[in-house]
Amino acid sequence: MWKMIIYHSITVILIIGLIGAGGLVIDEFKTGNGCPKIIYIPMCLVILICFLVPLIVHLFIKKKILYFIFTGLAGSIALIASIMQYMGNAECPKTNSDTPMCYYSLLLFSGLIILKLYHLKLQIPNNSDIQ
Repeated sequence: MWKMIIYHSITVILIIGLIGAGGLVIDEFKTGNGCPKIIYIPMCLVILICFLVPLIVHLFIKKKILYFIFTGLAGSIALIASIMQYMGNAECPKTNSDTPMCYYSLLLFSGLIILKLYHLKLQIPNNSDIQ
């Protein structure tokens, strides 16, 4: 039962992340000013990919390492952006309530990593994989 709850929780979080990052990417393509860029690459596009690949892996592929590579990359970006935002050295896109979105990204990706680790731990005793 817990495996299914965690599995579906991961799916929902990934979809929420896709919607949020997708909105920023659309705004970026419309205005050119939707999110910060590093070497002309919009970071919201990187984050969108980092939600999309883990969703695909989570739903269809058994190569869990890709899940952790992409969530780890995005989590690292979110951590650095959150620290820079907090220190006043960067400006993350903000929600309508003026909360920096990098804080939410850090929370989401940290949660995704923790949930997947726990999900995989639950699978070890019976050596099954939920798909």
